[in-house]
Amino acid sequence: MKTANIIGFAGSVILLLSISVWMPVIGPFFSLIIPLPFIFYFYRLEIKEGLINGVIILFIVWLTGKVTGHPYMFLICLEFGIVGLVVSELFKRRLSIGATVFWGTAAMLFMGAIFLFLTGMSEGSGPFDMILGYLKAGLDQTVGIYEQSGIEQEKLEQIRQALDLLGRLIARIFPALVIVSTGLVIWLNVILSRPVFRLGRLDYPPSGDADRWRAPEFLVWGIIVSGFALFLPSTGIKFVAENLLVVLSVIYVFHGLSVLMFFFNKYRIPGWARAGIYFLILLQQAFLVMLAFVGLFDQWADFRKIHKKMEEIQ
Repeated sequence: MKTANIIGFAGSVILLLSISVWMPVIGPFFSLIIPLPFIFYFYRLEIKEGLINGVIILFIVWLTGKVTGHPYMFLICLEFGIVGLVVSELFKRRLSIGATVFWGTAAMLFMGAIFLFLTGMSEGSGPFDMILGYLKAGLDQTVGIYEQSGIEQEKLEQIRQALDLLGRLIARIFPALVIVSTGLVIWLNVILSRPVFRLGRLDYPPSGDADRWRAPEFLVWGIIVSGFALFLPSTGIKFVAENLLVVLSVIYVFHGLSVLMFFFNKYRIPGWARAGIYFLILLQQAFLVMLAFVGLFDQWADFRKIHKKMEEIQ
């Protein structure tokens, strides 16, 4: 076991955790990429050496959190460490990008559910009740800020109604939001792993080109069935259908984004122009809807004219 690996492994994890905790402006972004050093070193090292290094780092993080008064750093590190281990093993098995993101998301959701269940038990409440309680407390705090600002009573009531509507909407699609946000974290770390692996002189696993990816064809039936289910009288079925539609819509947004990347590469669009277009897409929800439709209809239209050719070759 090399000392350099321990220093590099522990140093990168502690650095990301420190930025996440003590730099509120850029901290949220760095908190999303905490799995990166775990993915890199678990992939680089043998499984036994990687696990030994991981245990040492968890101890260092636990000790750091205890000294600084941030004990939750250990839980974050533990969850993301397990996620990093899973993703690194998926990399070693040379799975596609879609399969890697899917199983990585499943692992992170499983770990999150365990932590949420244990936290709920310690506080004497159910997991969902605890989450909804935090959500309500956050909305009430927002209303309190507006009250202290001396805003007019009429406008304050409008804000209160809008926040109440937002809270009910979030409560209805909360499972989908959790799945989508988890998938985005895994996708971000899988994408950023490529340049990190290059810097560390590691071979990035051939998981397929991102600009040629497409959603599995059977997901179209999920869109159709959940769309019709919205018209059924059962509230339980509607709840499932709404959340399923949100998740599938995001998947087709990424399918559409893959189509867009393909044409960017085909016509050699410069990086500054791509960055500007991506920024506009993030600002305008209409563009996200357009990407979802592009991804959905690409199943039949095959805008890139690559999948039908691959099927003919096979």
